[in-house]
Amino acid sequence: MKVQIIYCHPSEKSYTFDILEQLKSSLEKEKIAFEVSDLYAMNFQSDMTEAEYEREGFAKTEISIPEDVKTEHQKIEKAEVLLFVYPVWWSDCPAKLKGWFDRVYSVGYAYGKSKTKPAEWMKTLKYGLVICTAGHPNEFLEEIGIAESMRKVMMDDRLGERFQNKEMIILGGTLDKEKVRPQHAEIIHTIAGKIKHFTD
Repeated sequence: MKVQIIYCHPSEKSYTFDILEQLKSSLEKEKIAFEVSDLYAMNFQSDMTEAEYEREGFAKTEISIPEDVKTEHQKIEKAEVLLFVYPVWWSDCPAKLKGWFDRVYSVGYAYGKSKTKPAEWMKTLKYGLVICTAGHPNEFLEEIGIAESMRKVMMDDRLGERFQNKEMIILGGTLDKEKVRPQHAEIIHTIAGKIKHFTD
C-alpha cells in the first residue's frame, strides 16, 4: 500500500468528510493505491490501558503491544506516505487521533529505539502530509498564534524526523464553506500530484 490515510471525524455530514472524498477521488484518478484508517468507523480505542502506560512510562518493552496497535504498525510499514485528515478542535486534533499517536507511537517503535531490535523500529517514510479543516480563516489562526502552535506540535513532535518530507495544510474558513470550497478543491486537486512524486 503506497498511501495510508489516517482519517478522524465522527460524521459523514461534515466538511472534513467532503475533503476526504475529494482526496480519495484525486488519488483514484492518479491511480495511486491507498487505504483509509477511519478511526471512528474502526472504533479505535484512544485511551491507553494501565498495561500500556506501564510499558510506555517505564520503557518496559517486554510487555506486549496490543493487537490493534500492531495492526496500525503493519499499515505504516506497508506505506510510503502517511496522510492525516482531521478537523481542528480546540487548537488541536480530535482526542481519538491524539490517542492514536499516544498508543501507536509506542516506545521501542516510534521513539526510545533499542539497537538490539532494529527490525521493530518505525521506518522513515517518504512523505507525511497533514490536512486539517478549521472554522476560522487561516489569517486569523496565524494572527493569534494557533496555526504556529499546531505546526509545532504536529510537524515537529508527532511527525518529527520520522518522515523525509512533511507538510501541513490548514483548510481554514469553513464557517463560510461555500466561499472557501472552490479554493480548497483546488488545493486538494494538487495534492495527488505531490503524493505521486513520492510514490513513483
